Amino acid sequence: MSSSTAHRVRRTASSGARAASRDVLRDIPLPPYVTGEDTQFAVRAVVVHAPQRWSGGVICRNDASPHPCRLHRWGTRVLALRGLRAADIDALIERGDPTAVVPPPDRPA
Repeated sequence: MSSSTAHRVRRTASSGARAASRDVLRDIPLPPYVTGEDTQFAVRAVVVHAPQRWSGGVICRNDASPHPCRLHRWGTRVLALRGLRAADIDALIERGDPTAVVPPPDRPA
């Protein structure tokens, strides 16, 4: 791309409501239904993008963005849809195995 066709982006100050809606739009969309493959991607996302304490606060261990990053939020939401509780997700993160297998959800009788 030549410099004559390059677009420049200028940040503008925004109101709190606009900023909040912009953050929601940046979230990764959830799948229409959660498959086993989605669950494995979600496990990898929450483990690889785990929180890490840093001098400036808590950041994503993988990309140094403020924690929770987009992929960590997506993975948490997918795992919650799969039926995992917050404590179960925290245990996965603590374990640190991005290939951990999540058992299938219990089906009602």
